Amino acid sequence: MKSTLPLVALTCSLLAFAAPAPAGEAPVSRTISSLKQPPQLVAAEKAPVIAVAMAGKRVVAVGDYGIVILSDDGKTYRQAKSVPTRAVLTSVFFLDDKRGWAAGHDGTILASTDAGETWQLLREEPGKERVLMSVWFENEQHGLAVGQFGLALETGDGGKTWRERRLVEAGEQADKHLMQIFAGSNGLVLVAAESGSIFRSEDGGRNWQAIQTDNKGSFWIGKALADGSLVIAGMRGHVYRSEDRGIHWKEIASGTQQSLTGIIQRPDGVVALVGNSGVMLSSQDSGRSFAVAVRPDRANLTAVVAGAAGDMLFALTGAIAAVEHHPAGK
Repeated sequence: MKSTLPLVALTCSLLAFAAPAPAGEAPVSRTISSLKQPPQLVAAEKAPVIAVAMAGKRVVAVGDYGIVILSDDGKTYRQAKSVPTRAVLTSVFFLDDKRGWAAGHDGTILASTDAGETWQLLREEPGKERVLMSVWFENEQHGLAVGQFGLALETGDGGKTWRERRLVEAGEQADKHLMQIFAGSNGLVLVAAESGSIFRSEDGGRNWQAIQTDNKGSFWIGKALADGSLVIAGMRGHVYRSEDRGIHWKEIASGTQQSLTGIIQRPDGVVALVGNSGVMLSSQDSGRSFAVAVRPDRANLTAVVAGAAGDMLFALTGAIAAVEHHPAGK
């Protein structure tokens, strides 16, 4: 059987599967109904966060126990009003300022039409231990969710129904762990995957080709940049860049061996990556070179979004106050 080591490495770094209840949890009755809702928090900013997205100007962060927290100012956080799951949520994606989806453990997929205030359960597979790592929608109808052992789900009706598929049908690539979906321009969609693999589609995710880089570690995150180039990164600080829509990739010196978990491009064009042990990378030349900074607290960062006051960082210990943009590389 194919090794689960890359997925285990990722989950050990990002998730708290066996963690105690999150800090600030109010006592709850362990009834069946209560277990279909996340624990109620007295301090939402301390919720364990795994992934984050922007719904317009609103920050929507998801994580362990099905918790979803929201912020409209990047400083104060509150818990979403209704989330019908306690599954670990590993991914969140918003198509616009209202419509979004989240995905995670037990094949769980949720949808929101009110900027993350309330969520509806679209699908789940309790007990099957199938993990979805990323969800993405091309438009309000067509979307994809991907996860472990090549698991891929596709919908053409906004998530009401899903069908299983393979990005590629045969060979070792067919069973790769699929970590994150990200989109470029003109129908380009890519998936960062296990063992240096990248999957690319030129038609919005309907047909795929597998590309094997010389990286032996797994890719966890990726981003299409404003100039059309692509950056992908992951385990042990490996960063790769493409200038031909993901056909060819070149490794870029990152200056760190810490695994990288989040990537953004700020409005000023600076590319920023964050990762384990408080590492933060930045580039002023579209990912051709990076400068390295390390937070004094050495927090294991899980996600980042750009805000007006600076980068908003997240970890399994919760939201971290926005930090001013650190110096970027040339």
